[in-house]
Amino acid sequence: MTVRRIFGVETEYGITCAAPPGGDPGTVVTADDAARYLFRKVVQWGRSSNVFLRNGARLYLDVGSHPEYATAECDDVHQLVVNDRAGEVILDQMVEDANVLLAAEGVPGTIHLFKNNVDSAGNSFGCHENYLVRRRRDFQAMGDALVPFFITRQILTGAGHIRARAGGGATYAFSQRADQMWDAMSSATTRSRPIINTRDEPHGDADLYRRLHVIVGDSSVAETTTMLKVGMTDLLLGMLEDGVRVRDLALAEPMRAIREISHDTTATVPVELATGRRMSALNIQEEFLGRVSDYLDARGHAEGLTDVQRRVLELWERGLRALREDDPSLVDTELDWAIKARLLERYRSRHTLALDDPRVARLSLAYHDISPTRGLATTLARRGLMARITTDEEVAAAVTEPPRTTRAKLRGDFVARAQERRRDVTVDWVHLKINDAVQRTVVLKDPFAPVDERVDALMAALQV
Repeated sequence: MTVRRIFGVETEYGITCAAPPGGDPGTVVTADDAARYLFRKVVQWGRSSNVFLRNGARLYLDVGSHPEYATAECDDVHQLVVNDRAGEVILDQMVEDANVLLAAEGVPGTIHLFKNNVDSAGNSFGCHENYLVRRRRDFQAMGDALVPFFITRQILTGAGHIRARAGGGATYAFSQRADQMWDAMSSATTRSRPIINTRDEPHGDADLYRRLHVIVGDSSVAETTTMLKVGMTDLLLGMLEDGVRVRDLALAEPMRAIREISHDTTATVPVELATGRRMSALNIQEEFLGRVSDYLDARGHAEGLTDVQRRVLELWERGLRALREDDPSLVDTELDWAIKARLLERYRSRHTLALDDPRVARLSLAYHDISPTRGLATTLARRGLMARITTDEEVAAAVTEPPRTTRAKLRGDFVARAQERRRDVTVDWVHLKINDAVQRTVVLKDPFAPVDERVDALMAALQV
C-alpha cells in the first residue's frame, strides 16, 4: 500500500515539582512556576514560550501550564515514532536544565514531566494525532466510520489507568483519556472535548487537503504502541479514502460506550450499535481488522505493504488474540496497557498491596516519567520488558535534524540558518518570514515538498 500521508503527533505533558526526601511539599514551587523554570532558557533564546525548532517541530507552553511538543510533519510511521521520541529527549534536557536552575536559586524540589493524560486532581490533557487526508465532500461520513474505530481502538492502544471506584478501592482500565471525552465530533477542543475535532485547519493547500485531528488517544510510552496507534489508523484511512463504506458499526451511544469499553478489560462485554445489534469492543476491532485485510487483498495492495505496515497488521491481530485468549503475555512488551498491568501486578504481589495503595499509584506514575533515570521506560527496555523500533542514534539525530522528505526540512533548515545568523524571523507551520524592512515571506502550501527555490532565496537573504 503506497499511499503517502503526512502524520504528526502533539503531546501535552503533565508537570509537577516534587519535594526532596523528607522535605515539606508546601515549600516547592507550583506547576505554573515549574513550567516557567522549564521554559526559561527557551524564552531567552526564542523570546517566547512558543517556538519552532531546528528539527521542524513546535515547542510551546499550552493552557494549564502543560508543556506541549508537536512533531514535525512525517510521511512514514517509523519516522513519526523517531520524532516523537526526539521530543521526549528535548523536554527531558529542559527538565534537567530547570532542576539545575532550581538548585542554583536554592529552591527545593525536583521537576518531573509525565507522558500521561490525567493528573491527581482529575484534570485531563491530551495526545493529538494529525492525519492529512484528501479534501472530500464526505468528510462527515468518514468521521462517522472512524468514531467506533477510535472508541474501540483503546483496547489495544490505551495507556492503562488505575481508576478509583465510587465506593472505595480501584480497578484497572484500558484508557486514561476515555472518561474525559464528551462528544463524538465537534469543532471545540476543551469545552466538549470530542473524539474528532472538526475545526478545518489543514495547514496546507485548503483546496486539496484537510487535516483529520484526533484528540481521543492516550499518550503512548512504548514505541510499538505509538506505531500501532498511528499505523492501524493510516491503513483504515486508506480504505475509507478509496471509497469503501463502513456504516454498520456506528454506536448507539458513543460516549457511554467509550467509558464502558475502557472499564471492561476483558473487551468482551457487548455495547449497542445504532442498528440495534450488540457487539463487544473486541468483535468490533476484529471486524475493522478483517475489513482492512480483505480490502488490501482484494485491491492487490497486500504485496506492496511496507515492513512497518506488515508489523502493524501483525500486532493488531496479535493484540486482539491476546484479549480473545485472555493471554496478555502475547503483547506485554509492546502494548502500554499490558506492560503497565504486568509491572503493577508483580509489584503488588511482591508487597501484598491493593490496587489503590499510594505506592502502586507512584509506580504507575513513574511509568510515564520521561526521565531516563527517574522514569521506568529506559530500564524496562534495557531488560527486554519494553520493545523498541527505533535506535538511540536515530532519536539523537532527530533532536536537531528535521525529516528530510517533507516540508519540515524547509522549516527546520530556515530556523537553523536564522539562529546561526541571529536574524529575527517569524515561523509557523505554513509561513517563513524575515522580520526586516522588506518583510520577505514564503508560504509553504505543500506539506509533501522538501525542496523549494523560494526558501533557498529566503535563506540566502538571511546571510546579507
